Parts: sequence; C-alpha cells; structure tokens
Amino acid sequence: MSAWWLAMNDLPTFAIPADFAVDPQKLTATRAALEAAGVKFCLSTYVDIHGVPKAKTTPLSAFEKMAHGSELFTLGAMEGMGLVGPHEDEAAAVPDLDTMLICPWDARLAYFFGDLYYHGLPYPHDSRRILKRQLERAAGLGFKFNVGFEPEFYVVRVDPGTGERRILPPQRYQGTCPAYDVQQTIGSLDFLAPMARHLETLGWGLYSFDQEGGHSQYEFDLHYAEALANCDRFTFMRLLAKQVAGSIGATATFVPKPYADDFRSGCHFNMSLASLETGENLFAPPPGGSPLAERNGIDLSPLAYHFAAGLLEHAPAITAVTSPTYNSYQGLIAQGDMPDISWAPVMMAYGRNNRSAMLRFPLNRYCVENRAPDVSCNPYLAAAVQLAAGLDGIEQQLDPGTPLNTNCYSLTRAQLRESGVDLLPRTQLHALEAFEADPLMDRVLGDFKAIYLEQKMKEWNEGFYAINEAHLRRRLTFV
Repeated sequence: MSAWWLAMNDLPTFAIPADFAVDPQKLTATRAALEAAGVKFCLSTYVDIHGVPKAKTTPLSAFEKMAHGSELFTLGAMEGMGLVGPHEDEAAAVPDLDTMLICPWDARLAYFFGDLYYHGLPYPHDSRRILKRQLERAAGLGFKFNVGFEPEFYVVRVDPGTGERRILPPQRYQGTCPAYDVQQTIGSLDFLAPMARHLETLGWGLYSFDQEGGHSQYEFDLHYAEALANCDRFTFMRLLAKQVAGSIGATATFVPKPYADDFRSGCHFNMSLASLETGENLFAPPPGGSPLAERNGIDLSPLAYHFAAGLLEHAPAITAVTSPTYNSYQGLIAQGDMPDISWAPVMMAYGRNNRSAMLRFPLNRYCVENRAPDVSCNPYLAAAVQLAAGLDGIEQQLDPGTPLNTNCYSLTRAQLRESGVDLLPRTQLHALEAFEADPLMDRVLGDFKAIYLEQKMKEWNEGFYAINEAHLRRRLTFV
C-alpha cells in the first residue's frame, strides 16, 4: 500500500463523505493517460457564481490524493459561494475523472470538472450540483436534457498605454454590418485558426465559426450535447478563448455589450428533451401531428409547446440568471444607435423562426431556442432554471398561446398589448424583482436564491449609482 494512501487514511474526514471511494481501475487508467500525455499539473475545477472556473494546481505526483478530494477551498473568499466568515469549514473539490481534458494550448495541464462537497454532502450552492438536481428531476420523468450553445464574444487588442481597444482585422468594415464578411474573417485568422484547431482537437463537433454582427465579434458553433457536458464545455471554451487571444497579444471579452453602437454578445440556448430509453428527440413532431401544431402552424411535439410555455411563464425570473449583469440589459434593447443594430429579443413571445422574439422555433432542428441569454451567464445556473421552467410547463400542460410570426420590433406598444405580449425586464433591477417573487426559483436554487439575489443586487447598485461622465458632460448646463 502506497505512502500517500496511508497518509490519507490517517487524516480526519470532514468534507467528502466518510465512505467516499474512487474506482481503482479508473484511477489507474486516468493516471496512465496523464503520464502518456506528458501532463505535469492537474486542475480539479468548480465555478463561482459567475461561472468562472476555480482550482488549486496539483502536481501529477499528488494526482491520487486530488482524486480523493484532498484539495480544500475557503469558499467565503469568493463571490456568491456562501460560507462567509473565518469560522466556516472548507469544502473539497472532487474531480469527475471522466471529464479529463488535456489543455490544448499547454499539454502540461490536465483539466477536470469537479463537484464540491461540504460536511460529507454535495455542497448545495455548487452551480454544477444545482444543474444536476434538475437533470435528476428530468430523468425521473424519463427525459434527458440536451443543449446547444451559440456563444458570441469580442476579441480586441488593448493598447497598454492608453487602454484604447482595437479590432483584430487590419481594416474596419465600412458597410452597415460586418456579419459573415469573408475579408474580416481572413483578417482575424491569427485568433480564429488556433481557436478552431483546439476545438477540433477536443472533439466537440465544431461545425462552423464566423465573423458576427459586431466589429471583431465572433461565434463558434458546436454540436449539441447532454446539458451537463455542454455546460462544462462552454465554461472551458471561455477559458480557451482567453488563452488563445492572449497568445497573440489580444483580449477575449465576455462583456455582453462592450460597445453602445455595436451588437450584444448573445448565447442562444437551443434546448430539447430526449427519451432516456431510446435517445429519441421528444420535441420532434409525432407521426399523426397534434392539435397544438395544427393550430399554431409550427410542426413540433406538444411536449415542445408545453416546455416553451413554461419558459414564457417564468421568463422575467429566468432572465435574471441568463442575462446576469448590469451590462446585460444595455444589450437587451431592440435597437442601438444605428437602425437594427441589436436584434436582441426583448419580447416575451415565441414564433416560427422569428429572431425578434425571445423564443424561436427554428426551421432546421427540433428544439426551442431561447435568444435572450448572453455570453456572461453561468451556464449551469442558466440551464438549471430553464429546464425547471420547461418541466413546470410540461407538468402543468401550459399553453404558450399564439405565435408571433411578424417583426416584433415594428409593433407599437399598443399592438403588443393587444397581442398579450410583454417586454422582458428592462433593467437588472426589474429582473431581480421578478426573480425574487417567483417561487420556482426557490424550488430550483433553495438557499442559494438569497445568495444570488444579494450578490446581483450589489452589482445593480454598483452599476446604477455610478456617474456616467459622458452623460454628465452633455447635461452639465442643460437645465
């Protein structure tokens, strides 16, 4: 028996369960894979309230100890994790060995997604655990939750002296919108090519990437997957983008709306439920059709309609999680300083392939696409609240009403009221008030709801009470 195992058995257990064990064959196989890849250091990660990964760095010589939860964390030192105060015990980060990634930018590093344990139980404020609870609820109903992301973000060069931000391509696009422009894409290949190569190495089904609607804004589209796996991938992808951008002297930013006169960075969630037994997509239309599909003219299953209705029922509260920052709501506007610059979905409605509604039923895939989330979200929390709302719609057999298949931006407020369509929350404060009032959030988040609310209210206050110097200059002598 090895010295490290004897040493571990001599230590008291207060974070992981007393009977915690790791499959010895899997442990041996993972260690062999790490050695073969030339790994020197391991990261057993979890995320904070913002979805930012955290870890200690463990040398390969201590890998087995790490796998048994040896790495302890003072969670109160981080934002929104609970256990605040010097008297609180630590939590342990236990890696899921099946999630091992060799970091493609540096093969010395192995990355594991992990779960937090505290006093022998899964830590209830762990974002990954919050999603797992909803996945377990879905599984109890016979469903597997699949998600596909459409993440957008900007990559810029920042002048270290002045702080001025410059786009990647040598020349700025001079037309109305740079989306899909080949010349802009070619001018950004210093970032795009290694980013795409790394994503292909990871085997996540990269099928396209492009210059998006913003100047120096990009999107990478990957294949859909089971929700937990894809939330892990989304978290890692943001880290990967930062590493690749840094390697060329640039910065990848996941601020939802970094420019007042350019597009927001959204992160559309494409969601569907599959049968646990067969893997069949249960949002696909049934062979004989359905009254809901016939009435609304969109060929999806009744399950998809009920799921969408649940999302609409809880949309204001959901938005507090899927658009989680003060800046998010500077992006959730129909237009910016130029006509049609935003395309942000601001109406709580659904439609047939309608990009101006919150929910879109795409023509080329059987899913419900929520277009309101942005790239700053914590993907685990965002997936958890949307799944919970969708399941609520299914259990209550909710009806989403009549689809809105016109350009929502062209409708007046009076026309929207006639259609029974409300706007999404206009500010972070409005979203948080809806979040606080919605009992579904209590069921999904438990005690973490209060922690989330307190954290985000601080962010609202920080953003709202700051004096905007540009606004002050314009208004200094106005009255």
